[in-house]
Amino acid sequence: MFSLKNRSDDLEILIAVVDCGGFSAAADVLDIQVAKVSRAVSKIEKQLGISILNRTTRRIEQTDEGRQFIESVRAGLAKIQQAEEDIISRGELPKGRLRVDAASPFVLHQLVPLIGEFKLAYPDIDLELSSNEGFVDLLEKKTDLAIRIGKLTDSTLHARPLGASELHIVASPEYLAKRGVPQTVSQLNQHELIGFSGAKVLNHWPLKGFDSLQPSVTASNGETVRQLVLAGNGIACLSGFMIKQDISQGKAVTVLDSFLLSDSHRRQVNAVYYKSSAVARRITAFIDFIQPKLKL
Repeated sequence: MFSLKNRSDDLEILIAVVDCGGFSAAADVLDIQVAKVSRAVSKIEKQLGISILNRTTRRIEQTDEGRQFIESVRAGLAKIQQAEEDIISRGELPKGRLRVDAASPFVLHQLVPLIGEFKLAYPDIDLELSSNEGFVDLLEKKTDLAIRIGKLTDSTLHARPLGASELHIVASPEYLAKRGVPQTVSQLNQHELIGFSGAKVLNHWPLKGFDSLQPSVTASNGETVRQLVLAGNGIACLSGFMIKQDISQGKAVTVLDSFLLSDSHRRQVNAVYYKSSAVARRITAFIDFIQPKLKL
């Protein structure tokens, strides 16, 4: 029989091993010794009388029984953590550190304008913002919440849809006055095109008849691409959350609108976090606050 003497911290260690993909990685994230991680998992397996994990020299894999048990543990820990927070914080606003990660253009154009108002509403939440252009490992980077643009692939994460941000093919009025406005997709070959040097999927423009991008200049950062466009260096494909205000102010102009295809994957904006997160109230407070105020 599985004993109640198995404290929640042993179960949390087990979850960390699964999420991190190994004992050493879990020990690093939890800042404890590998031996303690191994003891916790062995203790649970001994009391259950089953093998939860199959160990190899390179990786660990969940057994069928282990997979069912771990999913139940996730749900149970989430309820325990929520119950603890509800009791501790009853009648109080959420408090403590909240670490949020997003691509730098999203941080600059969407989050930064909301931080002052958020801090007034939740003065006891200590925000820590980080910017990464790629998808970060929440455990490895010790991140509580990430804003991700595009299709989600990690099924271990809980996701809250924040909306959709349309894609626009844009250039500055100065560039178009000098080089002319492309009337067809094929005419892009006659223009300076600005692309991304990191995630190549960002160079797949959703245009009818558009094959491939041969950029004259690339950048790893979406904000850099935006600045290159505004400075008259060429044409780029950017999300509305970073360029829509420039369009409304006349600093950028959209082109080839009639050729645009709906790219549902790149339009998606989600907030993601681990289902058993111990900072659930802070995460919920942040998402509930920013969602209606985002200008995607």
